[in-house]
Amino acid sequence: MRIAQIVPSLESRHGGPSVSVPAVSAGLAQIGHEVTLLATGRSSDAPEPEDRLTVRTFPRDWPASICPSSGLRKYLQKLSTDVVHSHGLWLRPLHYAHQLSRQRHVCHVISPRGMMAEWAWNHHRARKAFADRFIHPGALFAAHGWHATSRSEAEDIRARGYSQPICLAPNGVKAPSAASLDEASAHWRRACPEAFRQRTALFYSRLHPKKRVLELIDLWLEQAPRDWLLLVVGIPETYSVAQLSEYVHRASAGDRVRVFDGTDVPPPYVAASLFLLPSHSENFGLVVAEALAHGLPAIVTDTTPWEAIQRNGFGACVPWDEFAPALRATLGETPESLRALGTKARAWVLAEFSWEKSARLLADFYAQLQETRS
Repeated sequence: MRIAQIVPSLESRHGGPSVSVPAVSAGLAQIGHEVTLLATGRSSDAPEPEDRLTVRTFPRDWPASICPSSGLRKYLQKLSTDVVHSHGLWLRPLHYAHQLSRQRHVCHVISPRGMMAEWAWNHHRARKAFADRFIHPGALFAAHGWHATSRSEAEDIRARGYSQPICLAPNGVKAPSAASLDEASAHWRRACPEAFRQRTALFYSRLHPKKRVLELIDLWLEQAPRDWLLLVVGIPETYSVAQLSEYVHRASAGDRVRVFDGTDVPPPYVAASLFLLPSHSENFGLVVAEALAHGLPAIVTDTTPWEAIQRNGFGACVPWDEFAPALRATLGETPESLRALGTKARAWVLAEFSWEKSARLLADFYAQLQETRS
């Protein structure tokens, strides 16, 4: 099968899709499909092509914030493909995929990538209503199918009134290699040596209100023992590292919270004993899977699809108003107990989530859509 995967950006500052879309594209290629991965932005952000996987990036036109690209549009007009799969909403590449589908009778699948969750849907609602009408008009209701990475995301799609078939295919995760662990350890020992001298909890995500990063810092200063450090690492978005560092400084808490830019540096999981993500919503939360794969127990909000953490005892998955007692209880665990929880979490997540499994689920879904339309 010929499959085109389209993502507006492969830049790490745009979060999980910069990792998950190349990974599932590679997975589809590895099981025998001809895959073309297309994006706008810098070519330096693109992964290396592989056997059966072609990767192309195209410059953005104005206004860059909605990722228009005449180069991508023209490329799609000539592309022969059986399926086009768009990732993300509200940006111009979704319109190009919709045009291709309509003009060439190609199956079109959309991954909303968390953008239909209640909090995300209502955040800057007027802008999103404008995008639905003018940036990619008609694309959502015309799609032949949807891809959700969790059951809760599938429910969000239905709640918005879309009745097309939905493929539930979670993201995958890989065990970190020894080389990647060594590289990350060397970097973070230089950048934040205190994280290796005391017990450390990690927040690692975009620096955005959706992630409750300010609320987490406040909660940490209220609840955490002074011998624990909170390491905040993220891709600057609404908040810059300087802004968050100043927030910490005003609270006279520079010895209890450290803030770093996570752009183009190794992930900081090796510096921590515990992972924290109090997000308003996540369609999957790839960083949670990565933390578990690095052997970290986790405390997350129940607006992420990680109830298995609570069920299996790898930490806690609780409402935000229960986050404080869960944090207190977990910080009171011994180092040995946390390591044991992390070992169990690692074994579980690597057994449950793989990119090959996700790719096979998607490939079967594409084939079913084509069969239904034939």
